[in-house]
Amino acid sequence: MPHQPDTLELTPDANAVTAATQWLEGIAEREDWPPKVTFGLTLSLDEALTNIVSYAFKTPPSNGAAPSVTIACRRDGQRILLDVADNGVPYDPTVAELPDLAASLDDADIGGHGTRLMRHYLQDLAYARDGDWNRLTMIVQT
Repeated sequence: MPHQPDTLELTPDANAVTAATQWLEGIAEREDWPPKVTFGLTLSLDEALTNIVSYAFKTPPSNGAAPSVTIACRRDGQRILLDVADNGVPYDPTVAELPDLAASLDDADIGGHGTRLMRHYLQDLAYARDGDWNRLTMIVQT
Protein backbone atom coordinates (compact mmCIF):
# COMPACT_ATOMS: atom_id res chain seq x y z
CA MET A 1 0.00 0.00 0.00
CA PRO A 2 1.44 3.42 -0.94
CA HIS A 3 2.52 5.73 1.85
CA GLN A 4 1.01 9.18 2.28
CA PRO A 5 3.02 11.66 0.21
CA ASP A 6 5.16 14.45 1.56
CA THR A 7 4.11 17.67 -0.18
CA LEU A 8 5.61 21.09 -0.75
CA GLU A 9 3.93 24.13 -2.29
CA LEU A 10 6.11 26.82 -3.82
CA THR A 11 5.97 30.11 -5.60
CA PRO A 12 8.15 29.65 -8.72
CA ASP A 13 10.78 32.26 -7.88
CA ALA A 14 14.55 32.44 -7.42
CA ASN A 15 14.34 30.55 -4.09
CA ALA A 16 12.17 27.67 -5.32
CA VAL A 17 14.92 25.34 -6.54
CA THR A 18 16.97 25.59 -3.34
CA ALA A 19 13.91 25.19 -1.12
CA ALA A 20 12.71 22.15 -3.06
CA THR A 21 16.06 20.36 -3.21
CA GLN A 22 16.62 20.92 0.53
CA TRP A 23 13.12 19.56 1.20
CA LEU A 24 13.82 16.45 -0.91
CA GLU A 25 17.23 15.89 0.69
CA GLY A 26 15.51 15.99 4.10
CA ILE A 27 13.10 13.25 3.00
CA ALA A 28 15.99 11.20 1.59
CA GLU A 29 17.86 11.44 4.88
CA ARG A 30 14.77 10.58 6.94
CA GLU A 31 13.95 7.59 4.70
CA ASP A 32 17.61 6.52 4.34
CA TRP A 33 17.61 6.43 0.54
CA PRO A 34 20.70 5.09 -1.23
CA PRO A 35 23.06 7.91 -2.28
CA LYS A 36 22.58 7.25 -6.01
CA VAL A 37 18.79 7.52 -5.64
CA THR A 38 19.11 10.76 -3.66
CA PHE A 39 21.53 12.24 -6.19
CA GLY A 40 19.46 11.27 -9.23
CA LEU A 41 16.14 12.51 -7.87
CA THR A 42 17.63 15.72 -6.50
CA LEU A 43 19.36 16.45 -9.82
CA SER A 44 16.15 15.69 -11.71
CA LEU A 45 14.06 17.91 -9.44
CA ASP A 46 16.61 20.72 -9.80
CA GLU A 47 16.43 20.44 -13.59
CA ALA A 48 12.63 20.32 -13.73
CA LEU A 49 12.20 23.27 -11.38
CA THR A 50 14.89 25.34 -13.06
CA ASN A 51 12.98 24.95 -16.33
CA ILE A 52 9.66 25.78 -14.66
CA VAL A 53 11.02 28.89 -12.95
CA SER A 54 12.82 30.03 -16.12
CA TYR A 55 10.15 29.35 -18.76
CA ALA A 56 6.71 28.29 -17.48
CA PHE A 57 5.53 31.70 -16.34
CA LYS A 58 6.86 34.14 -18.93
CA THR A 59 3.15 34.90 -19.37
CA PRO A 60 0.81 34.68 -16.35
CA PRO A 61 -1.62 31.74 -16.12
CA SER A 62 -4.58 32.39 -18.43
CA ASN A 63 -7.13 31.71 -15.69
CA GLY A 64 -5.79 34.54 -13.52
CA ALA A 65 -4.39 32.20 -10.86
CA ALA A 66 -1.11 33.00 -9.16
CA PRO A 67 1.89 31.03 -10.50
CA SER A 68 2.24 27.91 -8.39
CA VAL A 69 4.25 24.69 -8.09
CA THR A 70 3.29 21.68 -5.97
CA ILE A 71 5.67 18.78 -5.35
CA ALA A 72 4.67 15.45 -3.85
CA CYS A 73 7.02 12.61 -2.94
CA ARG A 74 5.74 9.16 -2.11
CA ARG A 75 6.98 5.62 -1.86
CA ASP A 76 5.16 2.71 -3.48
CA GLY A 77 6.94 -0.52 -2.61
CA GLN A 78 10.44 -0.32 -4.08
CA ARG A 79 9.62 2.77 -6.13
CA ILE A 80 9.88 6.43 -5.18
CA LEU A 81 7.60 8.73 -7.15
CA LEU A 82 8.18 12.47 -7.30
CA ASP A 83 5.33 14.48 -8.80
CA VAL A 84 5.92 18.08 -9.87
CA ALA A 85 2.86 20.09 -10.88
CA ASP A 86 2.82 23.67 -12.16
CA ASN A 87 0.14 25.91 -13.64
CA GLY A 88 2.45 27.41 -16.26
CA VAL A 89 2.38 27.11 -20.03
CA PRO A 90 2.05 23.52 -21.33
CA TYR A 91 5.40 21.79 -21.78
CA ASP A 92 6.09 18.07 -22.10
CA PRO A 93 9.79 17.30 -21.51
CA THR A 94 9.20 13.62 -22.29
CA VAL A 95 8.85 14.42 -25.99
CA ALA A 96 11.50 17.15 -26.13
CA GLU A 97 14.14 16.51 -28.76
CA LEU A 98 17.53 16.05 -27.16
CA PRO A 99 20.51 17.86 -28.67
CA ASP A 100 23.29 15.81 -30.20
CA LEU A 101 26.21 15.08 -27.93
CA ALA A 102 29.18 17.22 -28.87
CA ALA A 103 32.77 16.07 -29.13
CA SER A 104 33.81 18.67 -26.54
CA LEU A 105 32.23 21.12 -24.11
CA ASP A 106 33.31 23.99 -26.36
CA ASP A 107 31.22 22.51 -29.19
CA ALA A 108 28.16 21.67 -27.06
CA ASP A 109 24.86 23.44 -27.59
CA ILE A 110 23.25 25.01 -24.53
CA GLY A 111 19.96 23.44 -23.49
CA GLY A 112 18.39 20.01 -23.47
CA HIS A 113 21.14 18.24 -21.58
CA GLY A 114 19.30 18.38 -18.25
CA THR A 115 16.52 16.28 -19.74
CA ARG A 116 19.14 13.78 -20.90
CA LEU A 117 20.49 13.58 -17.32
CA MET A 118 16.98 13.08 -15.95
CA ARG A 119 16.40 10.19 -18.34
CA HIS A 120 19.71 8.67 -17.25
CA TYR A 121 18.94 8.69 -13.52
CA LEU A 122 15.21 7.94 -13.61
CA GLN A 123 13.53 4.64 -14.39
CA ASP A 124 10.53 6.52 -15.77
CA LEU A 125 9.55 10.08 -16.60
CA ALA A 126 5.88 10.72 -17.37
CA TYR A 127 3.97 13.88 -18.30
CA ALA A 128 0.29 14.77 -18.36
CA ARG A 129 -1.60 18.01 -18.87
CA ASP A 130 -4.46 18.10 -16.36
CA GLY A 131 -6.65 21.14 -17.00
CA ASP A 132 -4.39 24.15 -16.39
CA TRP A 133 -1.63 22.05 -14.81
CA ASN A 134 1.51 20.36 -16.10
CA ARG A 135 2.15 17.15 -14.15
CA LEU A 136 5.58 15.58 -14.35
CA THR A 137 6.17 12.28 -12.54
CA MET A 138 9.70 11.04 -11.91
CA ILE A 139 10.15 7.43 -10.79
CA VAL A 140 13.20 5.64 -9.38
CA GLN A 141 13.72 2.14 -7.97
CA THR A 142 15.40 1.82 -4.57
